[in-house]
Amino acid sequence: MLFYLPERLNIAVFASGRGSNLRSIVDALHAGILSNVTISLVLSNNGKSGALEFARQNNIPAIHLSRVQFHSDAEFTSAMLETLRRHSINFIVLAGYMKKLDPLVIDSFRNRIINIHPALLPAFGGTGMFGMKVHEAVIASRATKSGATVHVVDEDYDHGPIVLQEQVEVSPSDTAETLAEKVLAIEHRLYPKALSLFAMGKIRVKGQQVVIDTK
Repeated sequence: MLFYLPERLNIAVFASGRGSNLRSIVDALHAGILSNVTISLVLSNNGKSGALEFARQNNIPAIHLSRVQFHSDAEFTSAMLETLRRHSINFIVLAGYMKKLDPLVIDSFRNRIINIHPALLPAFGGTGMFGMKVHEAVIASRATKSGATVHVVDEDYDHGPIVLQEQVEVSPSDTAETLAEKVLAIEHRLYPKALSLFAMGKIRVKGQQVVIDTK
């Protein structure tokens, strides 16, 4: 079992889009809800992402790093790891990052990468299940509940140990768009809470299980 000790998390937030979960983490830091955490880097594969713009406006180091900038996967992965090392990153937060991480990155930060998924995993997860596609699938299935899941990242999509989940009712009148709004509100509460648990040393990871210290 891996025990996390209380420590300052120097996090890199990976985001491809507008970065709303990045904003929620920054808001939690400013409100004093989240402590012992520093956002040391925002990294995006999309040079025009809102996440990079937001980071620069808030004096957070922001880097556009994309596979298309390199001749090979190996060069790209090497550049990513060097960038993380240069910024003294010890924890990675995926916040709408639309690319799968190379196994070398996952292994270098084993059990120190988390992701938030807009459904109650293991339901509605896996390859191709991202963004609005998730909510459309939930509506099409006529599920009565959905929600958000924070999980530890491993080599498979949406597969790692679950850290936190919160659910929301799916009403008969909900559309994918209205459900997305409900779930996003949950995400913005859940992600800072999960980060806080890691920073306070309240998390234990054992295989595919996460144990939270409630003391």
